[in-house]
Amino acid sequence: MPLSEKKEKELEIAANKIRATIIETLLHAESGHSAGPLGMADVFSAFYFHILNHDPKNPEWEDRDRLILSNGHIVPVRYVTMAYAGYFPLKELRTLRKLNSRLQGHPHRGSLPGVETTSGPLGSGLAQACGMALSAKLDNKKHRIYCFMSDGEQDAGNTWEAVMFASKYKLSNLTALIDRNNIQIDGFTEDIMPLESLTEKYESFGWHVLEIDGHNFEQIVDAVTEAKAIHESPTVIIAHTIPGKGVSFMENRYEWHGKPPKKEEAEKALKELRALGEEIKSEHE
Repeated sequence: MPLSEKKEKELEIAANKIRATIIETLLHAESGHSAGPLGMADVFSAFYFHILNHDPKNPEWEDRDRLILSNGHIVPVRYVTMAYAGYFPLKELRTLRKLNSRLQGHPHRGSLPGVETTSGPLGSGLAQACGMALSAKLDNKKHRIYCFMSDGEQDAGNTWEAVMFASKYKLSNLTALIDRNNIQIDGFTEDIMPLESLTEKYESFGWHVLEIDGHNFEQIVDAVTEAKAIHESPTVIIAHTIPGKGVSFMENRYEWHGKPPKKEEAEKALKELRALGEEIKSEHE
């Protein structure tokens, strides 16, 4: 799964488009989370357009990789990325959080093909992923299970029950990725409930731990490649990200964890992202 220079450029352009569309989608919905989705756009771009073994035209394909989104509140980035990947038309993004929409504020399995689980209460995703990974292992299946989590949900006790379970059963087909953006709805994680050292905690539970820059495509891809080479334990990738990435007045501001932009704010954000997009294209010409 090597990352060519050409592919890296494509992923960078895709991530910027995803961020701009997230802003447009949240503005139309007048509801939803901003900081986390913007911060994870690079990770989602890398997974859907390079890493995942999946088929948008056959989302229930038995041998597909499974991507579990435990921190369901950042689902706008998943919806937007899935739309660009071809799972559903881009125009459907305008139904986000509307009554009877397939695009609810948290992912709902059964409503939208390609969404593997229903998530809302934080802390449940890793346990669901463990069940899928153990099942696949018992059936000698080759697909992989990926579980995205927030750093804030490391506060939840059931997360650590799943961490122990995955280690006991040596679920090497499971890779967790923590969005280490240092914010949660009430403030900074280290003020609310200090998490560090996450690396030492996961290592003490028997996991293989990797720390990366969550905005560096080469590091994202290399970490997943290394996880595939580990056969005796599950792997967790701690991806350091900037919440609100790409929008200056949102970056590293926990106040943007759970609110959408208003019209003037969206216009300012889109102006910045479009300028960044032009800069990315000019660098690659």
